[in-house]
Amino acid sequence: MAFEGLSEKLQGALRKMTGRGKLNEQAVKEGMREVRMALLEADVNYAVAKDFIRKVTDRCVGAEVINSLTPAQQVIKIVNEEMTELMGSTNARLNWSPSVPTVFMLCGLQGAGKTTMCAKLAGYLTKQGKKPMLAACDIYRPAAIKQLQVVGNQVGVPVFEKGTQDPVKTAKEAIEYARYYQRDVLIIDTAGRLHIDEALMDELRRIQETVHPSEILLTVDAMTGQDAVTVAKAFDEKLDVTGVILTKLDGDTRGGAALSIKAVTGKPIKFSGIGEKLSDIEPFHPDRMASRILGMGDVLTLIDKASEAFDEHDAEKFARKGLSNKLTLEDFLDQMQSMKKMGGIKSMLSMLPGMSGKDFDVDENAMKKPEAIIRSMTKKERRDPSILNASRRKRIAAGSGTTVQDVNTLIRQFEQAQQMMKQMMNTKGKGRLRMRFPGM
Repeated sequence: MAFEGLSEKLQGALRKMTGRGKLNEQAVKEGMREVRMALLEADVNYAVAKDFIRKVTDRCVGAEVINSLTPAQQVIKIVNEEMTELMGSTNARLNWSPSVPTVFMLCGLQGAGKTTMCAKLAGYLTKQGKKPMLAACDIYRPAAIKQLQVVGNQVGVPVFEKGTQDPVKTAKEAIEYARYYQRDVLIIDTAGRLHIDEALMDELRRIQETVHPSEILLTVDAMTGQDAVTVAKAFDEKLDVTGVILTKLDGDTRGGAALSIKAVTGKPIKFSGIGEKLSDIEPFHPDRMASRILGMGDVLTLIDKASEAFDEHDAEKFARKGLSNKLTLEDFLDQMQSMKKMGGIKSMLSMLPGMSGKDFDVDENAMKKPEAIIRSMTKKERRDPSILNASRRKRIAAGSGTTVQDVNTLIRQFEQAQQMMKQMMNTKGKGRLRMRFPGM
């Protein structure tokens, strides 16, 4: 889980410091020493960590904390604010061109996940109502063009390619193609290298001077820590990048890249890759990330994910069925599919206050067995489980690769859930029912 080690150490240091009741300057400095060690162990840039500790200490030893009746809350508030500032204060949005198409140029080293991120960004923009197109300008890496075509097809976005011709010419022709076919966004996948070299930078500069992109987005691997910051600084000096996309933020990353890049380069993190699926991309919100690291949760992102995963009309329909005790196994199957879209149970739990950074003993495959059982039923059986006699249950168990006991357990749990929901609905009353997290 991202930031797990950093979260645990930071929260431990803050608990020691704020668990004394009244604070004094010595206690603040001792606590900040532990915070600094936690940041350095997370591979945060030394100068960035030093400046962060200085700012937090100066504010914490001031009258607003020392003389406060709730010094613990004040300290955590200050650390949260300074960490948010460190990562860029607010969500940095994409810059759009007044003329069509808007061009986004993605660059980075090989292995950072740039080509996949092109498709992720295209898929994300499609959900926002845009009509993106991808341009294959990486002619050196074996199968790079084919990979872009595959991931582009998976997100339903066309790919413009001209084989191994000059990438600058390909980029120029892609703009004309996008304009002719009324694609309002062009995302250019440029060539990467195993390390930064002049030939790479010269080609990227020529593409930049030819297509004049609205954004030059640098993709960096969050798991490389300070190396990611070094790469970002080098690319920015040569190309003047406009923003950064952090990939693999869901991995076992220590957090150094996310906390250092903005401070070192001055360029904001605009998106982050949070998983292997092409839908696993989200805008980077410094305030929400700071809250996650400090164990305060990220309810806003959880709400965003729920809004995307659950259709409002279907949620109201689910609520009405629950109220009238007419829920079916088909409804439960739909709810399981929607929860999958939210990134899994662990991801959801980590966004709740007090849960960030904890190691959850959760079986992510727990829903596979009930899903297989329900899919092995006929439509009639899903809609009316009361008809499930012994022979039907035996057939369903064989079809789903489970046992009759598993089928019995699912039906029993379904009946209990039905009863519980009916009681909950009756307690709240029809007029007061407001489902903020449909299906959960």
